[in-house]
Amino acid sequence: MSDMPNCPACESTYTYEDGLMYVCPECAHEWPKDAAADAGDEGLSIRDANGNPLQDGDTVTVIKDLKVKGSSLVVKVGTRVKNIRLVGGDHDIDCKIDGIGPMKLKSEFVKKA
Repeated sequence: MSDMPNCPACESTYTYEDGLMYVCPECAHEWPKDAAADAGDEGLSIRDANGNPLQDGDTVTVIKDLKVKGSSLVVKVGTRVKNIRLVGGDHDIDCKIDGIGPMKLKSEFVKKA
């Protein structure tokens, strides 16, 4: 296990291999085995509603009431969302909201806390 790299998100030493990826069981961060080659490539450049750059693990605040599709729940203005994960696509933030569960959000509806 000494040849496994530490997690780049939380510096955990308990990482393990899963196919072509390394996985951290403590923060659920995944990264490719050839991450050293990808280190120079920025990849995602996602910004919040105010233009501040977002990163994995940031805490954000919702700036608009958001209806949850297929449910009567509403994510209220001012809801703080911790430990976000950036992904590609239309909804570019994966997160877990207390009282609602896992969700995908658009970066245009959040601001960095």
